[in-house]
Amino acid sequence: MNAEHQINKLREELKKHNYNYYVLDAGVISDYEFDMKIKELQELEEKYPEFYDPNSPTLRVGGEITKNFETVVHQYRMYSLDNSYSKEDLLDWEKRIKKLVDGQVSYTCELKYDGASISLTYEDGSLVRAITRGDGVQGDNVTANVRTIKSVPLSLKGDFPEKFDIRGEIILPYEGFAKMNQERIAAGEEPYANPRNTASGSLKLQDSSETAKRPLDCLLYNITGDKLGISSQFESLEKAREWGFKVPEESKLVNSIDEVLDFVALWDERRHDLPYETDGIVIKVNDLNQQEELGFTAKAPRWAMAYKFKAEQVSTVLNEITYQVGRTGAITPVANLEPVSLAGTTVKRASLHNADQIMKLDVREGDTVFVEKGGEIIPKIIAVDFKKRSADSTPTKYIDKCPECGTELIRKEGEAQHYCPNYAGCSPQIIGRIQHYISRKAMDIEGLGGETVALLVTEGLITNYADLYELTKDQVIPLERMAEKSADNLIMGIEKSKEIPFERVLFGLGIRYVGETVAKKLAKHYKYIDAIISASEEELVSVDEIGIKIAQSVSEFFSAEENKILVRRLKQYGVQLEISAEKLANQTDALKGQTFVVSGVFERVSRTELKKTIEDNGGKISSSISSKTSYIIAGKNMGPSKLDKANKLDIQIVGEDEFLDTFI
Repeated sequence: MNAEHQINKLREELKKHNYNYYVLDAGVISDYEFDMKIKELQELEEKYPEFYDPNSPTLRVGGEITKNFETVVHQYRMYSLDNSYSKEDLLDWEKRIKKLVDGQVSYTCELKYDGASISLTYEDGSLVRAITRGDGVQGDNVTANVRTIKSVPLSLKGDFPEKFDIRGEIILPYEGFAKMNQERIAAGEEPYANPRNTASGSLKLQDSSETAKRPLDCLLYNITGDKLGISSQFESLEKAREWGFKVPEESKLVNSIDEVLDFVALWDERRHDLPYETDGIVIKVNDLNQQEELGFTAKAPRWAMAYKFKAEQVSTVLNEITYQVGRTGAITPVANLEPVSLAGTTVKRASLHNADQIMKLDVREGDTVFVEKGGEIIPKIIAVDFKKRSADSTPTKYIDKCPECGTELIRKEGEAQHYCPNYAGCSPQIIGRIQHYISRKAMDIEGLGGETVALLVTEGLITNYADLYELTKDQVIPLERMAEKSADNLIMGIEKSKEIPFERVLFGLGIRYVGETVAKKLAKHYKYIDAIISASEEELVSVDEIGIKIAQSVSEFFSAEENKILVRRLKQYGVQLEISAEKLANQTDALKGQTFVVSGVFERVSRTELKKTIEDNGGKISSSISSKTSYIIAGKNMGPSKLDKANKLDIQIVGEDEFLDTFI
């Protein structure tokens, strides 16, 4: 037997044993035999380096050093999930779904794993990339570390697609977590707080051989890509298992919300028997064509819902109420608590939201309070234990002056929060606005973090985000923890931000109520910042999905002289304040004023491409048919109820070919 054949034979054999042990949990040889085969393969690979394979089982031990994790844009965005807590929430969700899709709707129920979200990209059956969730739009490249996780297949088997992404969670099973903590305690070190945070931290270790020592696992649940040859979510889970992925068997296909709730009840009891953390159930519309019809909101898929198990609750003492100032001047009261363990973390603070909430709960300093950690990341106080209240307790008096600058607070009619109106002179507002401007979803300035922004403001080097573009290397080098290379990176990052597209710059300006989606709508409609500045409130409201509240806020922002000066300065520095010529070249007004409903399965282009074509040519997409619908673009398998409604409203139906060949 020649060396190449022997190496390949050993690799295949070890790959199979690895799959049996780490994915199927059914090892057929002893650990000693496995180790001997690994050793034999290592010796052969060292002797014959010409047969190197990046997916060899011997490379699972890691050793690659990553100083800085590259930021990578997800080809397919990783959305969050909407949460539900009751049968009523699920029934409301189901009603919304059935208004938008035709036919019987079935659901895939899956356990909601509490780990670190990951997206794995496979090409020609090999793992090429592993990216953390990040902000959903882009994440960090942690491929070297993920390659060390034994349950992640480096190469696939069976009839897998040419290219696809598969999403899941990197988790740390209870048993492995307990063993790690035993070792840390024995070494005189602090134990880790909880499995989820430890799993997440493991992905960002600079030395992949250290990641390899941790008993991480990877559970997969969602395949994403084009032309996958899969018609349902449940089928995709079965296919993923066939290709070699670790997909938990607990998922179930059901036909009603009652069956969903039976599944929830079962796993609310049995989840404590699982080897890893879960905090709820994810319910997905099973049919992928129906999923495509339903689409996404700005933040979450319409076709999926997370049902959260009842939140954990503890009681502790509220020591003090303090107040934080946000970038918009909004004041947030914070409860500073006697530290208490809740859902695997030590809780020291909880949000009190606003003055109305404090009054409603009648919460006071010194009270024993009940704290809950439900769907929110930040724990909240849900009630006071009045039996334990001191006789000399006094009601909480909400502050009337800014805790940072002493300015008299204001509270606008109909709003819950108090605000500090000292826009230009209140330090947390100044720092917060600049931190928002440099954030990942806005200008994404590499080398500049929140702490550095605070330092730049404190040192008097900047007072607004336009000042960033006047910073020099000589100015920033003397700052604390600022070496020559980091100073270079900061200045280069600021320079590179001039390439960021207009819609993200608009979001970065920090206009109240103008989030990512609204910024995109405004940028697309007006194309230039000057057109937005000169638009009246009435004109702004006429833009798709822009309400009076947003219009007033935009108008108010640009009527302020200091903001006009900021915009003029950003223009001078070369920041993108208009849609690029390249983008404009691909956009027309051919479909302006027309509303389209896209339904069915398409062959020439994907549904996403079809919708983009409509929007690029000035048209509007609607998810449901109404009297305002101009046309329905129908692919194969368009639902009968949509067809019936279109006929009743006398709405013209066009096919994919007719639309692509004659409308544009």
